[in-house]
Amino acid sequence: MQRIRLRYTKRGRLRFTSHRDFQRAFERALRRSSVPMAYSAGFTPHPKVSYANAAPTGVASEAEYLEIGLAEARDPEALRAKLDESLPAGLDIIDAVEVRTPNFVERLEASEWQVRLAGVATEEAARAVAAFLAAEQVEVQRLTKNGVRVFDARSAVAALELLPAQVDDGNDTATDRTGDVRTGNPCAILRLVVRHATPAVRPDDVLSGLRATADLAPPVPAEVTRLAQGPLDEETGTVTDPLALDRAAAPAGL
Repeated sequence: MQRIRLRYTKRGRLRFTSHRDFQRAFERALRRSSVPMAYSAGFTPHPKVSYANAAPTGVASEAEYLEIGLAEARDPEALRAKLDESLPAGLDIIDAVEVRTPNFVERLEASEWQVRLAGVATEEAARAVAAFLAAEQVEVQRLTKNGVRVFDARSAVAALELLPAQVDDGNDTATDRTGDVRTGNPCAILRLVVRHATPAVRPDDVLSGLRATADLAPPVPAEVTRLAQGPLDEETGTVTDPLALDRAAAPAGL
């Protein structure tokens, strides 16, 4: 059995696609592309597809990952192109490598996020970021199926910084709409790197922390985009490519 790791996106309006919605769309794309899937054993065989750390519904992403098992070998790039053609625009397969190394999920140590705060002045956001980073602990609350849970949102944050606003170039992807210069409205853009820990700290938890430490309350919901997830470089606070080890392990010439 050949295994392929794929990187895909959720862009524009497709950020509102739930993980289950994407699963259904991807399974249809597998059938349309005639991918020779491997199946599990038992009375109800299922195609061998595994997902890793799916982004929440309503959040855009440039770095979602899944792995599929094939009954027949295929060229990863050709497979990627066929699957991408079978998915709606916004759910895009942008990378594919053959699996050559184990423990992929363990490599997903952190995520890098872009958080767009429309209606928030950069000076106000800068003060809130400074207050959050200066705190040793920032307790936030999250409503779960087991009730309200209180946890520290500060310890999981590896990097948090204010980015300069940029002119909207008309591209409808969440990662490009980083400013409201055309309307004159203030818009603060944050770069956030969060370690994958237990309990998981999400961008909305950090926003709750900014509200708790500096009373930062955006007038409209934040637009959040995951830019990357993978190994964390603690010195630089950057997230690196989790597929790099598979590429490096490929035989020369492939």
